[in-house]
Amino acid sequence: MQKFLSDATEFFPILLQGVGLTVVVTLGSLVLSTILGMVWALMRVSGFRVASAISAGLINLIRGIPIIVMLFYLYFVMPDFGITLSALQAAILGLGIAYSAYQAENFRAGIEAIDKGQVEAAQAIGMGWWLTMRRVILPQAFRIVLPPYGNIMIMMLKDSSQASTITVAELALQGKLIASSTFKNTSVFTLVALMYLTMSIPLILLVRHFEKRAGHK
Repeated sequence: MQKFLSDATEFFPILLQGVGLTVVVTLGSLVLSTILGMVWALMRVSGFRVASAISAGLINLIRGIPIIVMLFYLYFVMPDFGITLSALQAAILGLGIAYSAYQAENFRAGIEAIDKGQVEAAQAIGMGWWLTMRRVILPQAFRIVLPPYGNIMIMMLKDSSQASTITVAELALQGKLIASSTFKNTSVFTLVALMYLTMSIPLILLVRHFEKRAGHK
């Protein structure tokens, strides 16, 4: 235990730099996936067959491609088409696109959970489709999707470690570099696991809070 504490004191400042990039990747891809996911979901429930079919096709395509392949394609292949992204940009874009499919299904489920009678009532008083969505459906759907949205956030935090495969020096890669140079695998990766856990626990508690609130309604 004393040896671990000594190693932790030595390695913690270096790993903390990786934590910063982990947070940046997670938040950046969360924002992007939320925006894209909402767009896909609204297209899916729009009632327009072409828009719905395009959205369904995109969602299935994205869900069928592993995240690591998405990252490799953006970082290594896109330069062949004249689009060069930094490792950090590719990581945020790749994770954001990959998770937009799951966000879209989450948002769609929340929207479709709202009673159809409310839509009919809104249309009866002259509200258009977009106004009905903005004022009637989305505020209620937002409360429904919060617990699964929190779970997606936790998954994104953990999957941000895949950014290490395209040289983003986040927490997992920093740990790997330290372990390969010091051979102190047990101390390093135990510390890495504890740091991921420290970041995940507040999110887990937040999700549990939302689930309890939803259960009381």
